[in-house]
Amino acid sequence: MGKIIAVANQKGGVGKTTTTINLAAGLAVKGKKVLIIDTDPQGNATSGFGVDKNDLNNTIYELMLGECSIRDCLLKEVVKNVSIIPANVNLAAAEIELIGVNEKEYILKNEVDYVKDDFDYIVIDCPPSLNMLTINAMTTADSVLVPIQCEFYALEGLSQLIHTINLVRDRLNPRLDIEGVVFTMYDARTNLSAQVVENVKENLRHHIYQTLIPRNVRLAEAPSFGMPITLYDPKSAGAEAYMKLAEEVIAHGKKKK
Repeated sequence: MGKIIAVANQKGGVGKTTTTINLAAGLAVKGKKVLIIDTDPQGNATSGFGVDKNDLNNTIYELMLGECSIRDCLLKEVVKNVSIIPANVNLAAAEIELIGVNEKEYILKNEVDYVKDDFDYIVIDCPPSLNMLTINAMTTADSVLVPIQCEFYALEGLSQLIHTINLVRDRLNPRLDIEGVVFTMYDARTNLSAQVVENVKENLRHHIYQTLIPRNVRLAEAPSFGMPITLYDPKSAGAEAYMKLAEEVIAHGKKKK
């Protein structure tokens, strides 16, 4: 049975999609079968694997509205060991179209139940807001991985996210846990990055991954080529960091069992 991790932070530009794509790719290199679920209307996790998001008949939007089954919209092996449930801009309308639908918080979970045994890991890329799509992701997930950018306002909004996770746990998904925090865009040349890491460690009582994801040009370039960093430049600092993070995620999961 696959472990389901939602990658969430309501702040934009903190490396959520980059982490979703490259953590999944790292897990795949380690021989794990991975499903990515793109719940962001921007569809960047979809295009990050070279999928033309505007040329799809079935996406998570049709899935949420009950117009297709999960197997209808699942794109198998977009790269070795990675499959994806894609998204595009149509998904932006889902929130409005689901008004009045009973148990709408569980739509994604009910569908994922059909395929979760086919994968070792399911990684959900959440939109940068705490909306119905994020709630669906958290209701489906076993845990939430929080990317935090190494910048001055890193902790801003984090308490709201933790509050939301706690609410979802209390009311919708009692098994939901905080997987941990991963620092992104770390710049070893600046004092600020090191200060942010120390500040978060002092103020957060949750698991913090040791792997620091660096600012890395190759990491920034990879999505425009429709490749995860493990394929685009497997020897880059970014690729090495995400491989280490994948190893940590696997080890952390074993410890919790």
